[in-house]
Amino acid sequence: MILKEYKDPYLAKKLSEKIRILAEEIEEDLLFMHVCGSHEWTISHHGIRSLLPKNIEIRPGPGCPVCITPSEDIDNAIKLALEGITVLVYGDMSRSKGTFGNSLLESRSDGAEVQVIYSIHDAIKLAKTSPEKEFIFFGVGFDTTSPPTAYEILKGFPPNLSIILSYRYMPPIVGAVLQSSILGIDGVINPGHSSTITGMKPYYPYFLETKKPQVFAGFEPIDILISIVMLLNQIKNNDYKLENEYTRSVTWDGNLKALKKLDQVFDLDKSYVRGVAHIEESGFTLKDKYRHLDAYLKYGIRKKNSNDHFVYGARCGEVIIGLCEPTECPLYMKECTPHSPKGPTMVSFEGTCRIWSEHAIIKSIKKIQKV
Repeated sequence: MILKEYKDPYLAKKLSEKIRILAEEIEEDLLFMHVCGSHEWTISHHGIRSLLPKNIEIRPGPGCPVCITPSEDIDNAIKLALEGITVLVYGDMSRSKGTFGNSLLESRSDGAEVQVIYSIHDAIKLAKTSPEKEFIFFGVGFDTTSPPTAYEILKGFPPNLSIILSYRYMPPIVGAVLQSSILGIDGVINPGHSSTITGMKPYYPYFLETKKPQVFAGFEPIDILISIVMLLNQIKNNDYKLENEYTRSVTWDGNLKALKKLDQVFDLDKSYVRGVAHIEESGFTLKDKYRHLDAYLKYGIRKKNSNDHFVYGARCGEVIIGLCEPTECPLYMKECTPHSPKGPTMVSFEGTCRIWSEHAIIKSIKKIQKV
């Protein structure tokens, strides 16, 4: 019943009118960014951009975990899979291409041992079921997916299972977005799922440094519209702060039990966020006690942490950081489609290009049906 109210058309209309009034009072052009694939889905699916005044723009930022996973990790996962070690990977991640233009899934045709799974629990089960084989879990995601891995590590990994650790910590990534002089962001809609774990507190230092509005938002259309109103009110009143729209799930301190597990297993270090930059304290690394689980260390692979590249001619990096829209990429819906994705932003269901392509198709079908 509560979630139904967050889709109320009447309330959406009232909020849209409130946004229009505030935008007129502020007058200047404003650019907001969100950093969550689920937020982009809601905004695109419900046509929220069409409800906004001309001087208010919302761009998607680096909120897709598959999109920002370095190609170096993909390359090394493929290398190890070709050596006969079974790489266990999530569905979207299995289709994301590395430096040499192939994915883990495609490398199967060359003899790579790759298996798609749905959770770290699947990886544990498979490793225990086949103790004679070597397995690698490709750990990808943000703060939301890392706690279950920490929990399993504390319980004890099977000796034949190691991990390629490619988890990223969201607060410093948002901080980089706010600090960027290239983007010129006026305010941020912070991620919902991730913030249920981290809480609001880790974002506060970035607020103090940038003094730019931040609102933590839920995933329903009314959540997004309320968040925009909150950002506009802060700007109108010159009263910038961290605000929480998603009070039904996000708290100041976050999920203390999950954070304790993370702190017991991981440290934070500088890492590369694909398409963005090397960002301080944005990557999870294993504490010394658990370093033996690191697949890079176990199999003697030296991590270069080099900058990434994408498919020639594509603008994936600019899409990830919000510098261009998918439709501005020359490959979009031509060489690069949901059925034949070239870049990670089209591969992942949380990728901006994938989301835009699916909603463009839906709109086309509706137009045909009307005719």
